[in-house]
Amino acid sequence: MTTLTVYKEEYCISTDKAKLDVDSIHEFLSTKAYWCLNIPKNKVRTSIEHSLCFGVYLHERQIGFARIISDFSTIAYLGDVYILENYRGNGLSKWLMEVIMNYPDLQELRRWILLTGDAHELYRKFGWTDLADPSVWMELHHKNIYSQ
Repeated sequence: MTTLTVYKEEYCISTDKAKLDVDSIHEFLSTKAYWCLNIPKNKVRTSIEHSLCFGVYLHERQIGFARIISDFSTIAYLGDVYILENYRGNGLSKWLMEVIMNYPDLQELRRWILLTGDAHELYRKFGWTDLADPSVWMELHHKNIYSQ
């Protein structure tokens, strides 16, 4: 898998897992991310180990994150996308999406999927649409699994 590090002014996006601040990622996901509140740190760590991860940094401080679950041939799931609140409004989420969508090992996939409750307009800028035929999709969703 291609390790990628790109810079824009004082910001950096990298797929180098050694740079990831797992404590920071866990803090955000477990306390601020509506999709996985209370997620245990070991679950975050395991999800990182088994995903292609994109860290967003200001100098050496991690301020954002996204991860991809993929077979790198036909499908990719985009999840856990965030920029810390104090750094929003600087175009970082758009830049993160540009980097992800142009990542060399994710080209020519048949399908990309994601779930979002509030960032539809961001993803639409990159060609994402609502499901063309929701009747063919199914899910098994344990919504409050980390709160039990």
